[in-house]
Amino acid sequence: MTETTVILLLVVVTALGFDFTNGFHDTANAMATSIATGALRPKVAVLLSAVLNLVGAFLSVEVALTVTNAVIRIQNSDGTPKPDLIADGGSALLLIVLAGVIGGILWNLLTWLLGLPSSSSHALFGGLIGAAIAGLGWSGVNWSGNGEKLDGVLGKVVLPALMSPVIAGAVAAAGTWIVYRITVGVAAKFTDNGFRWGQIGSASLVSLAHGTNDAQKTMGVITLALIASGEWSDTGNIPLWVKISCALAIALGTYLGGWRIIRTLGKGLVEIAPPQGLAAESAAAAVILSSSHLGFALSTTHVATGSILGSGVGRPGAKVRWAVAGRMVTAWLITLPAAAVTGALMWFVADLIGGAGGAALIFAALLGLAGYMWLHSRKAPVNHDNVNDEWEAPVGSAV
Repeated sequence: MTETTVILLLVVVTALGFDFTNGFHDTANAMATSIATGALRPKVAVLLSAVLNLVGAFLSVEVALTVTNAVIRIQNSDGTPKPDLIADGGSALLLIVLAGVIGGILWNLLTWLLGLPSSSSHALFGGLIGAAIAGLGWSGVNWSGNGEKLDGVLGKVVLPALMSPVIAGAVAAAGTWIVYRITVGVAAKFTDNGFRWGQIGSASLVSLAHGTNDAQKTMGVITLALIASGEWSDTGNIPLWVKISCALAIALGTYLGGWRIIRTLGKGLVEIAPPQGLAAESAAAAVILSSSHLGFALSTTHVATGSILGSGVGRPGAKVRWAVAGRMVTAWLITLPAAAVTGALMWFVADLIGGAGGAALIFAALLGLAGYMWLHSRKAPVNHDNVNDEWEAPVGSAV
């Protein structure tokens, strides 16, 4: 087995590990409101979300192609790999990809431990960008494309990150306000029961949309590694085995449920009633599906959080915990640069050793740090039994 093959295998395993963390990190985006209002039992909710994430992963490849073509500069104008980047069999470029994905995973796990619904997408992109800058310099990142259309990091990552939560929040606020205006005078027990049924449909749509967007990102990362190693050259398509493995990884992670983050989104931001939940989920699904169609690699976490906040603003008399929202926004702002620094550090360590030895070292570091954070989380566990406890007495949450 060649050195390049060893590094490629580590990249594939690590990327699937990221996909797994993305699944349990982002389960809350689809199901937090349904769990909080009692529309779905917690275990049923995560199972439904897992199945629909699996299905959604096969419905689109636009976001996956964004990862391979719009973030790191490794291709010529015709999409083929640049000769100078694969002269050594691609091992140098594979180290960049591996270091970047590790940076994304570590940030994902840290924010999960703290119960912060930060962006898995921007953790991944941040890690890749930091590793690319460390290994290739600033020119190794596709910052803005060629200027002819929205492209590159600014056009397809940063701009959607700024706009999507605002749009989702506005749509959810308007929808919530309209719902309460229409149902004024109707007994709450009738409206709540009806909206709970509606929530099941809207939450399912968000899960499906999540699969079309977030599962694609890891598909793109693995394809990026395959291109770097010379194992794949079609930049317009994703290998079938990559689609299947990524879909299964994110579905499994979703089924395990990121209960700490589900708690924060379902109970920490707003006390959610079923009409709000339906409005928030519908707004989130519309924004995510639109972005997947356009190839924008937005954060489903940003969208879900924005829509939940919007549902609180749109409901007369609702209490919005702006302090919790402020901590989330802070986490959003530092996610990309923090993951970038981590990705760059991982690359420097791997490059110091070099080759398969360097790749194995940072992979071992990932396993050690991930194990430590998991053990630390067991000191104050959050699970399906206590996820809906009153927020005033939070269980194992740092926010």
